[in-house]
Amino acid sequence: MKPADLYILNQPENYRNMLFHIIAVVESTIPEATLEFKWKIPFFYYKKKPFCFLNVSHKRNYVDIVFSKGFQLRNNLDFLIGDGRNTYKSLRYTTLEEIDNKVLISVIEEAKSLS
Repeated sequence: MKPADLYILNQPENYRNMLFHIIAVVESTIPEATLEFKWKIPFFYYKKKPFCFLNVSHKRNYVDIVFSKGFQLRNNLDFLIGDGRNTYKSLRYTTLEEIDNKVLISVIEEAKSLS
């Protein structure tokens, strides 16, 4: 089994469900993206470059999908979180029901256009 799969399967169910959902949306939006395991987290690569990664915060109870060129994104700014980071921005979810696929897909497509 791949390390990224183990990372996901070892998460509590609520996080695991969110991760599976986000991965499915990324893979359906960018079929050529590959899911790797870098820096101890699942990381999507697109055109052989880091595209976005998935981060689970047990301490703060959320899942982030973090975009490598997040500060270049111009759409959906009301949903994107910078959190003191210099280059990354993320979409943050505490429940599966919070995930708005329209926003998620829009951000993924815009990030893809920056690659």
